Amino acid sequence: MASNLSQTSRPKVAVIGSGFGGLASAIRLQAAGCDVKIFEKRDAPGGRAYVYRQDGFTFDAGPTVITAPTVIEDLFKTAQRPMRDYVELMPVSPFYRLFWDDGYCFDYSQDLDATRAQIRSKSPGDLEGYERFLSYTKEVFDEGYTKLAHVPFLDLWSMIKVAPQLIRLGAHRSVYNTVSRFIRDEHLREAFSFHSLLVGGNPFETSSIYTLIHFLERNWGVYFPKGGTGALVQGLVRLFEDLGGKIELQSPIENIITRDGKAVGVRTKKGETWTCDAVVSNADVVHTYRDLLKGEDRARSTARRLENARHSMSLFLIYFGTKNRYPHLAHHNVLFGPRYKGLLDEIFNTYGDMQVNLPEDFSLYLHAPTVSDPSLAPEGCEAFYVLSPVAHLGHMDIDWKVEGPRYADSIINYMERKYIPGLRENIVTQKIFTPQDFNSELNAHLGSAFSLEPVLTQSAYFRTHNRDDRLKGLYVVGAGTHPGAGVPGVVKSAEATAQLVIDDLKPTARTSTPPRRSSSTPSPEATL
Repeated sequence: MASNLSQTSRPKVAVIGSGFGGLASAIRLQAAGCDVKIFEKRDAPGGRAYVYRQDGFTFDAGPTVITAPTVIEDLFKTAQRPMRDYVELMPVSPFYRLFWDDGYCFDYSQDLDATRAQIRSKSPGDLEGYERFLSYTKEVFDEGYTKLAHVPFLDLWSMIKVAPQLIRLGAHRSVYNTVSRFIRDEHLREAFSFHSLLVGGNPFETSSIYTLIHFLERNWGVYFPKGGTGALVQGLVRLFEDLGGKIELQSPIENIITRDGKAVGVRTKKGETWTCDAVVSNADVVHTYRDLLKGEDRARSTARRLENARHSMSLFLIYFGTKNRYPHLAHHNVLFGPRYKGLLDEIFNTYGDMQVNLPEDFSLYLHAPTVSDPSLAPEGCEAFYVLSPVAHLGHMDIDWKVEGPRYADSIINYMERKYIPGLRENIVTQKIFTPQDFNSELNAHLGSAFSLEPVLTQSAYFRTHNRDDRLKGLYVVGAGTHPGAGVPGVVKSAEATAQLVIDDLKPTARTSTPPRRSSSTPSPEATL
């Protein structure tokens, strides 16, 4: 492929989208010696990790749970820059405070003795089963994350080679089914199975491989960037620019330019073109193949297959600020409604007739970042967002412009009644984001919040390949590729994708002296 490179000594790479996948890919490629330019549709970087600022409050739009902090640290090591000069990661404890509709509460933390004590108090007979579950999740972590998360599955043989391990670990079983083999109490089953929802998967259908998240959190903890997730995005952007990379904001891509079966550039909706040796798309996988490669015969079958694939649920979000604080809440709160499986069935498995009414009950994730960083709200105030999983647009015939405000009222009323007395009268600012916004703002097919649903038949080799099989010079990164959604998964996908680009283009890294940044911030590496 070296003969196809541009005439400069530094191969040029266009990266579409500045989410975590796009930024992580761009940093690795720029550090390796490529000339990288990121094209971002919106007026600020981050993709799903966008930031809203309203009435003195700072709201992270999307990812807020930072696990596996070493994947972030690795980006700075690759660039030979100290992470402490760009971002501070603060440990969060408890990881989650879990509330149930019937009044039960469970603090899920890294303190194993505290976890054991809560299990013993709730269901003494499940303590031994939890110990066996923890051992199982370590084994799954060793096989599914340590060995495979950064490895691109480009051919069927790569899948066949790992099949025996997957079979032995019971990958065909669901997360919930697997948890239930170890634990009998229903509250505890829900406590240890909800994690797949954080990557867009139904616990009753997602492969048991995703139980590795339990050990991943126990192993490394849960973190939050000082200044919010947006501060982490800004730190990565500064790192990329310090390496010499360029980012173009408000530059949506019209199409990927192809010639003779190869991606050779991008054209923006402004009519500008940028020729390059490779294109890395961090855009939604359906949008990439159906829209950005419209008219390219080699992309047509992939576009059809992806359109017909199973896509994750969508989300309904309310960002709101209050004029007082709520000390009984943790940073991350999960509010389980009266139904678990029944509600998830409605969200994920509505086929045939479309939903025309939203469920009247909820299971919610309530993010209260000012518990860790009060600077995200005016003094004495609290910043929140609350997230409700909902069916994607392919399962739901609802006008969100009409139903969105009504649904927000229902959620606020529920939280006020069950968890936060006097909430409504203390809200001073509010904004909603609906499945339709996922579709229009983020080009997410069907408004899916996590791209392809993480079922076994859409994992590894069966997920979108990090390097296209038919179009040379085209690479894909992000939630729709292996290993999947979530910050660690997306950043690991960038590692796999960037390495393929580096292997194909063979750039020569140029050494440079890291810029000095004044900082009195202690090194986060010391806590990792």
